[in-house]
Amino acid sequence: MKLYDYVLSPSCYKVRLMAALTGVKLEIRPVDFHPGAEHRDPEFLALNPAGSIPILEDGVLILTESAAILAYLASKTAPEWLGSGAPEEVARIQQWLSFAHRLTSSLGGARLHEMLLRPGDIGALQAQGIAALRELEAGLVEQGLRGMRFLASDRPTVADIACFPYVALAPDGGIPLDPYPAIRLWSRAIRGLENFIEMPGIHRLHELKSEPNVEPGDA
Repeated sequence: MKLYDYVLSPSCYKVRLMAALTGVKLEIRPVDFHPGAEHRDPEFLALNPAGSIPILEDGVLILTESAAILAYLASKTAPEWLGSGAPEEVARIQQWLSFAHRLTSSLGGARLHEMLLRPGDIGALQAQGIAALRELEAGLVEQGLRGMRFLASDRPTVADIACFPYVALAPDGGIPLDPYPAIRLWSRAIRGLENFIEMPGIHRLHELKSEPNVEPGDA
């Protein structure tokens, strides 16, 4: 499998992380996303007319949406990442996969504005990002009351991987994570997974300072 990848892209990182966690070997094709805008070249537009990355090639199959790529990688080698198949769990996974798009547009938009000087209303982007984080915090608190550490189940699923990168990188867009103890505990649980890999700005668990002993139900 070949991944067209930009090392600073959280959406590309989702795919690299999912591959690492499921033992999938990827051939990485670096893309000069910034400043070269290589993803707008004819070669890439032929693969993905939307001009976005990541792009995954597996033989004749070409996938261009990160959620679809996560599901594909999991279904090929580690279907437990797709959940148990119970109707409630399936619905929760789909709900959080859809929610991940809001994280991309809000937290991701704020990060692009602050780091790559992309045009945008930074105040509005940050307000949308904070609203999304509050919603995520509430969801994780509810899961904690059910005795579950992850978004849809008692074990991580593709939903957690879809949401994690843009949340972890929220401070790059000027949005601190200090007010969200349940999110911080969830983030640590993901960082503690076997075969977790990092990207610039997202460190391994042992490189983080200790979190206060806060239970999600105390938030």
